[in-house]
Amino acid sequence: MRPTLFIAVLAAALGLPAQAERADRSQPMNIEADALRYDDLRQTSVFTGRVVVTKGTIVIRGARIDVRQDAEGFQYGVVTAEPGKRAFYRQKREGVDEWIEGEGEVIEYDGKADRVKFIRRAEMRRYRGATVSDEMVGSLITYDNTTDVFTVDGGPASATPGGRVRAVLSPRESASAPAAPRPATPPAQLRQSPALSEDRR
Repeated sequence: MRPTLFIAVLAAALGLPAQAERADRSQPMNIEADALRYDDLRQTSVFTGRVVVTKGTIVIRGARIDVRQDAEGFQYGVVTAEPGKRAFYRQKREGVDEWIEGEGEVIEYDGKADRVKFIRRAEMRRYRGATVSDEMVGSLITYDNTTDVFTVDGGPASATPGGRVRAVLSPRESASAPAAPRPATPPAQLRQSPALSEDRR
């Protein structure tokens, strides 16, 4: 059995407060690529060559993306990287200056479930501002935007030795318990020393 790291309980313990940008789900998907093959009957599109996808705060990059849309209008995408490289995904979290960023040889985006998967040599990072806060590495990483829960599976396709999961999780400052103010320290008072006025022989 592959080692699996469930982050749900850990995320709750660390107080991860925000979900992915909720408005992203209703934004149009904009795609740039070198070539496009569109099938109107099946509502599928295949973009190839230096593909860049934007959807609200979401940015996805890869060599190819297969996109389909269901009858309800939800969009699904499978992004494939060039051989030896990894595709890229980035999305802002709701209400805070934090971003989720991830890479994998394949990235699957499910617009209906609001879920993203990083497959083979997977890596995911959480940024607070411009600083990396948390980092996960494994064979498969699944991130659920609606619940802000992710799971990491190890295995042969992991980027770590032995196919094990690796995670670095930073402690989070509590917003409910502000730090106690430091007591004001009065400035040091200068006193005249009698020794300085004595006549030394």
